[in-house]
Amino acid sequence: MAEEAQETVRQRSFWRIARHFLIPLLLVLALFGGLIAGYVVLGHQSAGGVLEWKTWKHVYDLVFAP
Repeated sequence: MAEEAQETVRQRSFWRIARHFLIPLLLVLALFGGLIAGYVVLGHQSAGGVLEWKTWKHVYDLVFAP
């Protein structure tokens, strides 16, 4: 009986830890997928340009230009 309870606690703690790492990882992957899809499909640009600093500086300047 005690062995079953310990197994349940161990299994629950594994999923709690996995959830704390898995959800942020999936969110980051979704962010990069959206960036690439938007930049390549909608913007008709190369996929390598998504990760360039000058691209995001240009976007920032467009959004926050006086």
